[in-house]
Amino acid sequence: MRKIILFLMCVLMLSSCSGEAKKAEQTIFAMDTAMSITVYGDNAELLAANAAHKVNELSAKWSVTDQNSEIGNANSIGAHISTAHISDETAELIKFSLELTEQTGGAFDITIYPVLREWGFTTGEYNIPSEKRIAELLRKTGSDKIQLSGNTITLLGGAQLDLGAVAKGYTGDILCEYLKSEGVTSALLDLGGNIHALGTKPDGTPWRVGVKAPDGSGNVAVLEMADSAAVTSGGYERYFVGEDGKRYCHILDPETGYPADSGLASVTIIGREGKLCDALSTAVYVMGASEAEELWRSRGDFEMLLLTNNGDMLVTAGLQERLSVDESFSGELKIIK
Repeated sequence: MRKIILFLMCVLMLSSCSGEAKKAEQTIFAMDTAMSITVYGDNAELLAANAAHKVNELSAKWSVTDQNSEIGNANSIGAHISTAHISDETAELIKFSLELTEQTGGAFDITIYPVLREWGFTTGEYNIPSEKRIAELLRKTGSDKIQLSGNTITLLGGAQLDLGAVAKGYTGDILCEYLKSEGVTSALLDLGGNIHALGTKPDGTPWRVGVKAPDGSGNVAVLEMADSAAVTSGGYERYFVGEDGKRYCHILDPETGYPADSGLASVTIIGREGKLCDALSTAVYVMGASEAEELWRSRGDFEMLLLTNNGDMLVTAGLQERLSVDESFSGELKIIK
């Protein structure tokens, strides 16, 4: 699933960062979204190109619509039991996803793909499935239908995977580790709205990113970032309006098989690990504010900014010093402690 709505705020302009640091930028289209990779320092051009090449490699492994990808190969249509060999990176991502499924009580689930496809979110052929059809497809979902042993994955009961809700986050982690190993201390990755900040800007100041208002009216806040990732999920850009006049978003509740309806308009997660931020932005959107607060207090390894359907903003205490709320914001601001 695509993650959305984090925008860079003039941070890619060299003149606003440093007059001395060398800069290179690569723009590519991968994982069904536009991406940009900006690297500062010596060998920036080569390193940015290598990073872009790595994105394409990972995209080829994890594409759910390409039958020749590792995921496509595992998702053998019609097979009751499917076994496939996968790479170390894919195995690591699936292992992490299974752990997070357990930690979020099933709010995050990489086996929801058969239901997502039925709604038409992977094909563009939108459809409101019957309750009977959803119930039938839900029987094919669940982490208990995944068996992972080293680099071998077995899917049971017709299960199929979709890593879209975590792939870009993990990709950002991999790219940042690569760039750091090459001595880069300043880089910014925009992987389809998943923002990964390596270090600070060349002048030593934090990167600044904006969180967009769900109604498209502009930014509701600006976040300062350094050595961290920020990912936003929301149901207001990827949706369709059914014949019944209702709007159906692409983020499904794995328990019901229907679009999540938790009272949240958007969720922004900030943390050290992109894969965690990516996955939690989906899980929290499904959970709703109350469960999200409990999860935040129990973990302590991420911060979050929640925008509710009634226009309010909930922000965890750790973001207070790094957050500037736009003067146009008219809702209630609550600090979660």
